[in-house]
Amino acid sequence: MSDKQSVLGRVVRLANTDVGALVERAEDRGAVLGRLVRDYTAAIADAERAVSTTLGTLRLLEQDHAEDVKADAEWGARARAVSRKADALRATGSDAAADTFDRLAKVALGKQLRAEREATAAEPAIAAQRDLVARLGAALDGMRTRLGRLKSQHDGVPARERTRDAADSVNVLDTTTELGRFEDKVRREEARLAGEGELAASCLDAEFERLERPADTAEVEARLAALKATT
Repeated sequence: MSDKQSVLGRVVRLANTDVGALVERAEDRGAVLGRLVRDYTAAIADAERAVSTTLGTLRLLEQDHAEDVKADAEWGARARAVSRKADALRATGSDAAADTFDRLAKVALGKQLRAEREATAAEPAIAAQRDLVARLGAALDGMRTRLGRLKSQHDGVPARERTRDAADSVNVLDTTTELGRFEDKVRREEARLAGEGELAASCLDAEFERLERPADTAEVEARLAALKATT
């Protein structure tokens, strides 16, 4: 599991914690509230860093994708131009020169095909990064709101109840608590999604290997024929 996914699990876990029940059951409300304030503050800081990193990765992926889409269009335009030139030369009986331009068209179509594949391959990763940013952002909003309430509650506890060591009170990170069980559920779900992602990536790699065989030549020939049919 990636660090960002671990942060998301922690944020979601804390955001869904039944704080009221934890505080109500505690013998030392001040200690529990103090521990929660510290945990929420640390989780928010981690999530903000994760969002920043994820946004940076997303922007790079989007930039690469835009460049691939642009290259796809540009190589397609070049292929059309040289194909038309080849057709014009062939119409005048200059078959040798026409063949040269047709070969150039095939080179351009091959580059277009690669750019097209790279753009398509990047789309699932971009969607996943956007989803992660959205989920972290939504969880952060909830965490910040809850942290404000926790601070208010903590400040409202008499000072003498806030002097005890939080370590002697309920440990909100204890995996035997309801909170811990929720975290385990989140982790299992993230592990399942990660496994599905690896399987999809494996299938995608196999597809690329298949496409990079001689079938590429057939695809380029087909695209050239389609170009000529429209000119």
